[in-house]
Amino acid sequence: MTTLLIVAGVVAVLIGLYVLMTYNGLVKLRNRIENAWSQVDVQLQRRYDLIPNLVETVKGYATHERAVFEEVTRARANAIGASGVAQQAEAENAVSGALKSLFAVAEAYPDLQASSSFISLQEELSATEDKIAYARQFYNDTVQRYNTKIQTVPSNLVAGPFGFAEREYFEADAAGRGPAKVQF
Repeated sequence: MTTLLIVAGVVAVLIGLYVLMTYNGLVKLRNRIENAWSQVDVQLQRRYDLIPNLVETVKGYATHERAVFEEVTRARANAIGASGVAQQAEAENAVSGALKSLFAVAEAYPDLQASSSFISLQEELSATEDKIAYARQFYNDTVQRYNTKIQTVPSNLVAGPFGFAEREYFEADAAGRGPAKVQF
């Protein structure tokens, strides 16, 4: 009888340890997702800070392109105000499209293309876009690990009762999946 109690006690302790370790692992992944999203947000804010300077630089050369400037400004404002991963992704896709239009306008002005401030802003924006891409990839990789863990047996037996829910990926729209074209 005591052997049975000892075995039952050991099994109960092992199950308790498994639940504890799985719960802590899920909390770590959830916190890693929050950190990864913060890194995406930091890079997006850097991008937002560059956009007004870029618009002002282009405005100096292309004053009659008002619609493009308004589109970029509107897209930036919408992106700053976006909440949630899906809404943020949609807003960022609009910003990318507006920036493509702005660069298309800039191509028509050789003096602008030769401007050192425009070149500098373009290089800085390009570097920021690379950082955004890396931050998005890290975020999505972390979401993938987390979602896989909460969906697979036996960790899903811990995830469900403790309220761990799937997270959304930060996805580009179909039009934004191609390479961005930035010319100097």
